[in-house]
Amino acid sequence: MSANAHSDAPLIAGLLLAAGGGRRLGGRPKALLPYRGRPLVENAVRVLREAGCGPVHVVLGASAAEVRERADLSGCVVVDNPDWAQGMGSSLRAGLTSLAGTGARAALVSLVDQPGIGPAAVARVLRAYRSPTSLVAAAYDGERGHPVLFGADRWADIAATATGDKGARVHLARHAGELMLVECADIAEAFDIDTPPDLARLL
Repeated sequence: MSANAHSDAPLIAGLLLAAGGGRRLGGRPKALLPYRGRPLVENAVRVLREAGCGPVHVVLGASAAEVRERADLSGCVVVDNPDWAQGMGSSLRAGLTSLAGTGARAALVSLVDQPGIGPAAVARVLRAYRSPTSLVAAAYDGERGHPVLFGADRWADIAATATGDKGARVHLARHAGELMLVECADIAEAFDIDTPPDLARLL
């Protein structure tokens, strides 16, 4: 059962980073890549919702206006990141800032270009939440991957150290001893859609 399945469960927000411009894909925004007849961003939102995240915040960047027009993001809080070209760190900062005042006790961060990670893996990471200091990541054969759950008490430090494409790696390195890894290789595949050959995985 998901972390938000009961009214008294802690509110854990889904934070979807979907701002990338797909530079290695010839400049095709990843959010709009076709997947099962719809934009890829819709699949990522569905996964977060089915796993039990709420609310769901979506950070857009490249071709944000087109994504808003073509993708059904109803019910989501859509966050525009004008600095998306600076790297994932800026999108993570924008997303965490947007969660202020929501009452969320944690944010589960996922990436738009990992369709092999479904609701089962996300829900497994959600269930590892213990407190606003929680630090949890999915693992694949022992290697840290996504999604990653950050308790709210960690957001300020993550935002302060998230620069370039490092995302939360500085915070994760500093607090490696506090990180709980949740093995998900049995229920998910953690591949990215980064290059033209990867597009075959969307078929």
